[in-house]
Amino acid sequence: MASRRAGAALPSAAFLLLPPLLAMASAGLNGYFGTKSRYEEVNPHLVGDPLSLGPAAAGSRPPAACAPLQLRAVLRHGTRYPTAGQIRRLGELHARLRRRPAAEAAACPAAADLAAWQMWYEESLDGRLAPQGRRDMEHLARRLAARFPALFAARRRLELASSSKHRCLQSSAAFRRGLGPSLSLGSDEVEVEVNDSLMRFFDHCAKFVALVEENDTAMCQVNAFKEGPEMRKVLEKVASALCLPVEELNADLVQVAFLTCSYELAIKNVTSPWCSLFSEEDAKVLEYLNDLKQYWKRGYGYDINSRSSCILFQDIFQHLDKAVEESKSSKPISSPLIVQVGHAETLQPLLALMGFFKDDEPLKANNYVRQTHRKFRSGRIVPYAANLVFVLYHCDQVKTSKEEYQVQMLLNEKLMPFHHSNETISTYADLKDYYKDILENCHFQEECELPKVNITAIDEL
Repeated sequence: MASRRAGAALPSAAFLLLPPLLAMASAGLNGYFGTKSRYEEVNPHLVGDPLSLGPAAAGSRPPAACAPLQLRAVLRHGTRYPTAGQIRRLGELHARLRRRPAAEAAACPAAADLAAWQMWYEESLDGRLAPQGRRDMEHLARRLAARFPALFAARRRLELASSSKHRCLQSSAAFRRGLGPSLSLGSDEVEVEVNDSLMRFFDHCAKFVALVEENDTAMCQVNAFKEGPEMRKVLEKVASALCLPVEELNADLVQVAFLTCSYELAIKNVTSPWCSLFSEEDAKVLEYLNDLKQYWKRGYGYDINSRSSCILFQDIFQHLDKAVEESKSSKPISSPLIVQVGHAETLQPLLALMGFFKDDEPLKANNYVRQTHRKFRSGRIVPYAANLVFVLYHCDQVKTSKEEYQVQMLLNEKLMPFHHSNETISTYADLKDYYKDILENCHFQEECELPKVNITAIDEL
């Protein structure tokens, strides 16, 4: 294996600074883009310096006598282009505005501005990683290396895995590039293991696919909200701004217009004319529509959403177990760094399985106002480049043997308090004990097996 130069220099901050427009663009809207949110929305300090580790959080450091043994990170891919379906619907709406007679356009300035907007998205872009997405991953890699220098030291072994989707493979390669040439992957080339069984477990779960993914009635709350009073008000407002009969619009087309505002900001760092159609109140309604879909399809709506992720959860703990055993035997840690790149749909069920961001009341079509201060806000949980990181420590000078191995968990580079203690560090034994039932009794094949009888009632889920 060719030797590699350690300690690759980081790019200068001046080179990485983003234009001031980023902080101002779509002000009032950019906190409500749900899963299409920029990573900077959860870490605003990155706007000025994408390599900043941010304000030092109280208690963010492990005890002084602890050394990290293993880091396990599950990442969402970086900023991506819209899907072909979204691009097609946007093209249809844009074409409708362009067909307007000149005399009508003069009386409708918002529609005229949008008709003049250049439709640059092509269906071939279909969800692929944008250049900004590569930067998201490169910068995240550099920040993690700065945060955990002992684990990312020269010649440490990195295991890199990815979903088979192109945006995830490219994100994996960008993450690897961000680390420079100091780490070993076993060869000079970037080696990425494609592992859909872990990164796209939902595709392999027959019960989820049949009863949620392909079952229209499973999204009844989402569909009801689309027809409800809050969305109707937004629909009427947008129709009025575009001088269109409200019958020519529907919730899906309005959502495409709103998401185009988000894509233009995330991908091109510009305020799109599509943003002018929406107020902050409209954005809150459209965020709730997005969150309803995430809740019922990937979150707490149905047990199978989260239970299907136990295969990934157990794999995380199997590797942590192995590192503990190697440490106890005074062996080198065989997998000090494990980084896996998947999707929002990978992370959201996993976090639900662990019980995070659960509200007392389920998200429903008829409780929008009551959910104003909900915990379940997908843009704050799984924006582009979202990351869940487990760090296992070995600690000296401890009072009991149980305290020798401790764990921290970070979501989007912020420490998460554990449920069982409300502390940001836990003994590994206590963490395993808290999740004992999932670790021992959640069996992917059994959870995902379709019922022998045909279940049509969604409350059976």
